[in-house]
Amino acid sequence: MCGIVGYVGHRKASEVIYNGLLQLEYRGYDSSGICCEEEGVFYQKKDIGKLRDIQEKHDLLSLPGNKGIGHCRWATHGGVSKENAHPHTSMGGLFKVVHNGIIENYMELREELSKEGFSFETPTDTEVIANLLEHFYKKNNDLKQTLKMLLEKLDGSFGLNILCKDFPELLIGIKHRSPLVLGLGEGEMILASDVLPIIAYTKNVVYLDNQEIIILSKNHYEIYDASLKLLNKKVSHIEWTSSVAEKHGFDHFMLKEIFEQPEVVNQIIKEYVDLENMSVDLKLNPEMEETLLKTKRINFVACGTSFHASLMGEFMIEEVLRIPSEVQYASEFRYRNPIIEEDTLFIPMSQSGETADTLAAIEDLKNKNVPVLAVVNVPKSSIDRLADDSIYMLAGVEIGVASTKAFVAQMIVMYLLTLYLGQKKKILNPTQIKRRLEDLKLIPFQMQHILEDDDYIRSIAEQYHEKGNAIYLGRGINFPIALEGALKLKEVSYIHAEGYPAAELKHGPIALIDADMPVFVVATKDTKVYAKLKSNLQEIRAREGEIIAVTSKGDQEILKYVEKHIHIPSNSYLLTPLLSIIPLQMIAYYITILKNLDPDKPRNLAKSVTVE
Repeated sequence: MCGIVGYVGHRKASEVIYNGLLQLEYRGYDSSGICCEEEGVFYQKKDIGKLRDIQEKHDLLSLPGNKGIGHCRWATHGGVSKENAHPHTSMGGLFKVVHNGIIENYMELREELSKEGFSFETPTDTEVIANLLEHFYKKNNDLKQTLKMLLEKLDGSFGLNILCKDFPELLIGIKHRSPLVLGLGEGEMILASDVLPIIAYTKNVVYLDNQEIIILSKNHYEIYDASLKLLNKKVSHIEWTSSVAEKHGFDHFMLKEIFEQPEVVNQIIKEYVDLENMSVDLKLNPEMEETLLKTKRINFVACGTSFHASLMGEFMIEEVLRIPSEVQYASEFRYRNPIIEEDTLFIPMSQSGETADTLAAIEDLKNKNVPVLAVVNVPKSSIDRLADDSIYMLAGVEIGVASTKAFVAQMIVMYLLTLYLGQKKKILNPTQIKRRLEDLKLIPFQMQHILEDDDYIRSIAEQYHEKGNAIYLGRGINFPIALEGALKLKEVSYIHAEGYPAAELKHGPIALIDADMPVFVVATKDTKVYAKLKSNLQEIRAREGEIIAVTSKGDQEILKYVEKHIHIPSNSYLLTPLLSIIPLQMIAYYITILKNLDPDKPRNLAKSVTVE
């Protein structure tokens, strides 16, 4: 992984590809490269480091030709080096390949190719792909059969852009469990792992599905399935523009996206809530509506931040509706043999809609004929297309690798799903739904109030940015907020941080508490265990730990237990976490910039995790 762009058309390919890769920088990468072709000759430059630095050093934009491929890489096989950067070349120089994903059987394939006389310049799995292409092509001298044989041979996930010297007019792509999108322009085509490199040139796109092959020239394309049957794929139209990937005056995307959260909530309310009749409509298809009426158990599958949002969903649904719910890591679920009871609904959650582990879990569920309702931010993403139906988060494009506004959107969707289920199953009456929607209407204004405390929250970050560790605590519905707050800090600042239920502190982690250990506590007064939480705080103080608390506005009692506090407005028990997460996001952001780090592109992390 992490981002690929291919181009064939009337423009200078190196410029289109370079600008496209800049649009994919938010995904994270450690090296990059571009190969262009002109009159059957390949011209290539690649290196480690950031794109702009590589451009300054090697002048990527000087590469000639109107066709080419490019890649931003996060190392998977082989270390960070110029040799391991993409594109990769077959031994005889016939094929060039860029690859998103991971080939799980590459060692076996490497051994087979070695016996056939192929040598390798790198330890990467992608070089195996290039040599396999050359091996098959020399055997049958048929491009389509070569691509079919490659698809049959590879295990794992892969989005591929391929150049072949024998076909100077063609760009080739293959997609399996790693995103690949075709952009249809006037006399030009773009094949990329995301729509962002495409939208500056065209809004018309075709989303490839698993086990599909695409062969295109500047004016024509053909898409085939794994048996080489020609497919007729739907053309979709993208509504938004490339301006969504601009900072609009903010220093970083992460801060911009934190400040966008009130508007995200407003957008979700506008889409799914009938404020006149005080009801919820998630705009599901009739089959999913029927499934919801029969649902007796809900299982969530997710990873990372989406896992934390799923914990919120579990809590809300069980608390309000008394429907048994469970959250499982998608990465572990697919390797279990789970007991799936009748009338169980599975809800996978993913910001990108391309998370490899979550996709694999859905594929297993679909094979078992289990109903799947996805929660995604990207329409037409792989998870969206695979699920029986989807609820869209409506967070807009999120560029910062550490998710902020998408997490808030996920929590809002969980809240509305709870009300919707209660409405459909007649567990909640109209008065109860109205009261809970009235609470929700306050959230954007209350969020804005917290954001106005920007300078004060930064002043707290200034006191703790040199610490090496941190603990985050919460109880009940605030426990997932503690997990998410800790995750944000470790993702962008590289400070080791862990989240715990506050009562678990004495079961081991309390051994870590001393005067050098900041403890961030979500201590809002609405929690059912507020009194118990005060006892946990006393345990920390007795060991000289410094407590920074997120507290309810007007709560003076808690102040005698803490060193620093951030007041947030009061709302209902289920909605307060939407407010308490914001100062924790801001603290993570400000600690990061005080450490002179880039919060938008944290090391070793990718925005869309398309490999296991």
